[in-house]
Amino acid sequence: MRTSSKSNREKSPPRTDVEAITSALAEPFDPSEVRFKPVAVSGSRALALAYVDARVVQNRLDEVLGVDGWQDDYECLADGSVVCRLRLRMGGEWITKVDVGGPSEQPDGGDRLKAAFSDALKRAAVKFGVGRYLYRLPSQWMDYDSQRRQFLKTPTLPAWALPGRKSHSAEPADSERPPEPKAPAKAAGHSMPANGGELQRRLYDYDARLAAEGLCQRGDLVKHVVQAGAKAGHDSDLASWIGPAIALAVEETKAFEARIRQKTADHKNVA
Repeated sequence: MRTSSKSNREKSPPRTDVEAITSALAEPFDPSEVRFKPVAVSGSRALALAYVDARVVQNRLDEVLGVDGWQDDYECLADGSVVCRLRLRMGGEWITKVDVGGPSEQPDGGDRLKAAFSDALKRAAVKFGVGRYLYRLPSQWMDYDSQRRQFLKTPTLPAWALPGRKSHSAEPADSERPPEPKAPAKAAGHSMPANGGELQRRLYDYDARLAAEGLCQRGDLVKHVVQAGAKAGHDSDLASWIGPAIALAVEETKAFEARIRQKTADHKNVA
């Protein structure tokens, strides 16, 4: 009888159990756990990026799988980034997802490394569906106080990004789905932006697309282009860019995308 009981325990759960786990992992977080930070500032407005910290992700894994239902280990790379191998027990098997986290811009080396570990865990968890819906949020430009470094009003979440949805993938309904992003540059298969306003809009959308592919964090492309423009003597307000500034944005977008795609390919080879 003991042998039979053990055999029954070792049988893989039915597929419906795996689907239930997947659904629970992908469930939107409570709004109080979602934070926003500015990733690009243009005049008195800033692009708000929604995120959760690593502890929130760990709590989700504990709640859905139990403390004995997941494992993680890390590898530090020479460039300061960190590889996370996250293993979850699903359907009677251990499934592994791997991703790379980058160091922060903080001055302290220990803080930069800690941020890389947290980033790596969150990126690996996204591959299991944890917090993936945050990448689908529409871009929000909010009034921003640069001196106090805070939004004048807390960004809001759409209805489909609140907990309690029935959908397993936390996908927005068609009526709530943001329009498909368009590339900001001719190199990506589109005509050159006609003015700064169009450049700004298309750049934000393309930034969101690259982030949705897991190539970078949302806002990284916008920040890169703005910083490159500042070095070249252009205003930080993308909407005011014309002619040479727009051409610079096109070239910097191409260079940025080529670099992150190569970096992602290199990390996959290492993993």
